[in-house]
Amino acid sequence: MSGLLGKKIGMTSIYDANGKNIPCTVIEAGPCVVTQIRSKEVDGYDAIQLAFDDKKEKHTTKALQGHFAKANAAPKRFIAEFTRFEERKQFGDILTVDVFKEGEYIDVVGTSKGKGFQGVVKRHGFSGVGDATHGQHNRLRAPGSLGASSWPSRVFKGMRMAGRMGGKRVKLINLQVMKIIPEKNLVVVKGAVPGPNNSYVKLERWS
Repeated sequence: MSGLLGKKIGMTSIYDANGKNIPCTVIEAGPCVVTQIRSKEVDGYDAIQLAFDDKKEKHTTKALQGHFAKANAAPKRFIAEFTRFEERKQFGDILTVDVFKEGEYIDVVGTSKGKGFQGVVKRHGFSGVGDATHGQHNRLRAPGSLGASSWPSRVFKGMRMAGRMGGKRVKLINLQVMKIIPEKNLVVVKGAVPGPNNSYVKLERWS
């Protein structure tokens, strides 16, 4: 597995060869620098660590400043590891959008938009009481019964109820790379990508 770290720019649409309009997401992918190489002998597993997006040194801890200095790199905002990376890399190597090819399929990992505390209609798609019969004038967005009374006298775990929605790690698989713009470090993938604009994402390529 190889890949890059990037930032979601926004959505657009392009036309394919048949004239069909395809919704796409534009991602600024790289350049990423190799800041650490893990090995089975030392760490128990093989992986490489990539870092993306410069930030000011005054906003970086001393420990991280030393970590990036080993790779001769400026402090970065986003760090992630890739296991089973296809090619051998060295400290300080720079990876760009050349990792990907147009037409291939990749996975994109991001953090979904946080929606706050939401009810069962928005969170789970409940529809309430259909025709609101028997004088039920205020039950259209209510969750309804939660379970039995005397036994088990509790609510089972996993019951679909109101609660915190969004803000979770989401992985979308098999998104097609529609276009690559190397001079601007942009990758255009088919479909939507989790998270708001300017949020960080991880692009994984399986060979």
